[in-house]
Amino acid sequence: MEGYAPTSQMTERKILILYGSQTGTAEDMAERLGREARRRHFTCRVDSIDSYNIANLVHEQLVIFVCATTGQGDPPDNMKNFWRFIFRRNLPHNSLCQMDYAVLGLGDSSYPKFNFIAKKLQKRLQNLGANPLQSPALGDDQHDLGPDAVVDPWLNDLWDKILSLYPLPPGLSVLSDLITLPSKFSLRFLDKQVTACNASEREGSGDPPTELHPHHATLVTNQRVTAQEHFQDVRLIEFDITGSGIQYSPGDVVMIQPQNSPQDVQNFCSLLRLDPDSVFVLEPRDPDTPMPPHLPQPCSVRHLVERYLDIRCVPRRSFFQLLSYFSPDEQEREKLQEFSSAAGQEELYTYCNRPRRTTLEVLVDFPHTTSSIPADYLLELIPRIRPRAFSIASSMQVDPNKLQILMAVVQYKTRLHDVRRGLCSSWLASISPEDGKRVPLWVKKGSLKFPNDPDTSLIMVGPGTGVAPFHSAIEERAALGKPGNNLFFGCRGKTKDFYYEEEWEDLENRGLLRVFTAFSRDQEDKIYVQQRIQENGAYLWEIISNRQGYFYIAGNANSMPNQVTDALKSIFQSEGQMSTAEAEQYLVMLEKSGRFQSETWS
Repeated sequence: MEGYAPTSQMTERKILILYGSQTGTAEDMAERLGREARRRHFTCRVDSIDSYNIANLVHEQLVIFVCATTGQGDPPDNMKNFWRFIFRRNLPHNSLCQMDYAVLGLGDSSYPKFNFIAKKLQKRLQNLGANPLQSPALGDDQHDLGPDAVVDPWLNDLWDKILSLYPLPPGLSVLSDLITLPSKFSLRFLDKQVTACNASEREGSGDPPTELHPHHATLVTNQRVTAQEHFQDVRLIEFDITGSGIQYSPGDVVMIQPQNSPQDVQNFCSLLRLDPDSVFVLEPRDPDTPMPPHLPQPCSVRHLVERYLDIRCVPRRSFFQLLSYFSPDEQEREKLQEFSSAAGQEELYTYCNRPRRTTLEVLVDFPHTTSSIPADYLLELIPRIRPRAFSIASSMQVDPNKLQILMAVVQYKTRLHDVRRGLCSSWLASISPEDGKRVPLWVKKGSLKFPNDPDTSLIMVGPGTGVAPFHSAIEERAALGKPGNNLFFGCRGKTKDFYYEEEWEDLENRGLLRVFTAFSRDQEDKIYVQQRIQENGAYLWEIISNRQGYFYIAGNANSMPNQVTDALKSIFQSEGQMSTAEAEQYLVMLEKSGRFQSETWS
């Protein structure tokens, strides 16, 4: 940054890297920065933002923040406490004046609030007196080469700047990328007689379940709700949450922690020549390295692979770089180095991302390397399994002991021989209520908020499984005998995937609901929910303008949300006599007041 003069020239070479990550990309990027810092002989700590004691931030000299933007410009879950704290009005304006910092943002330019968190954090830290080393990096998932297209050159500049302020100690040089860094952890294997700890079950604790202490719920219903001949398998799944301490409202989401299949666990252990029944204790090499909070101590290899290592994820560039260090085979090593280089990203995309090749499949393709992987590096090589979020489809007011989701079983073909399958949906679909299996879950607030006054009219647009949160709201309002519920539902065919058809029909007969359907494939010309919205413009305008109604969208983030929003703005113009600019402003006003809300997923 031009004209920048650091306030501190102290010689202690410590760097803190904090990440806010939802899907693991920001965490992976933070770990990459940590490795690059260690190559430059910095004492380095990498941690999630909310795990770090925020009170210590005033003493930090050099911090890099890596943060994703989620949903409609929201911070990731493991950054929310920090976000609330950093924007407190009573923080002194010079409280971070000792700190040099940089912000690396990860976002998706197809969303309106692209990298909103990174941009806002950059300004806020500056307002608190911190010294920006350079403008924030705004990584974009939409770029052909992903965020790396922006991040790689930005990082080169950043390290040059950092080394000019915090020079290498005399006699030391930057460690080459060809040198393998020590692992962050060692796995100390124990005598076979030692029993592994089980993941903590928190039944009866009285506290609401959390990610670290989930409720292990019994699955009581697993019903296919699409026709057998329909291409998509959608399940209505119900969990018994009796005595769990769970509380939820319409619009909330349930987080579910999936597991790898026994067959995949066995294949992985065979490839790496690991005994699944062996037991180890995890020990950090550096006392400042935070321990993974999700792993019990002691832990079995089976537990580690089944419940922690995401061996079915599509591996990132960092995976290939680390893997290359262990390869005794020259041909395999060269290929892995190519995949991890900046120049090899197009080839990596073709090999890995486009066909959605899994980590397990990559390991099969590099047999000499795989059999040489030291167990100590497993936690750096393979990310942990992330929980999956599902909109809750039931009402707690109607039945406080049940929780329902509407789940599409993810499976699709690529050029690879085996069908691609979603880890969580395949695992849940495979569980029969008779199995007695228990599913780790907890609840968190969703982005959809329904009005406190049950007399408020609602317009809900939820094609496909997007209807789930609206079923929760409608079920709750119907139990109170409240009308004013309007649902726009779209699917392929009336007899194929019309979820809750009988329930909707009963509520319509009782005057508690109006349903507008769009069955796209039941006639020659395709019909979608946005057309039904356009056709009912006068009715919808009356609800929004005269009855102060709320408008909601939920569903797939492809083209539907934008097309529905465009249809709504055209109603503002035709029925409300507004110009294009006025319609846009009216929508912004509805959004700010919470009367226009959208929850979409890709």
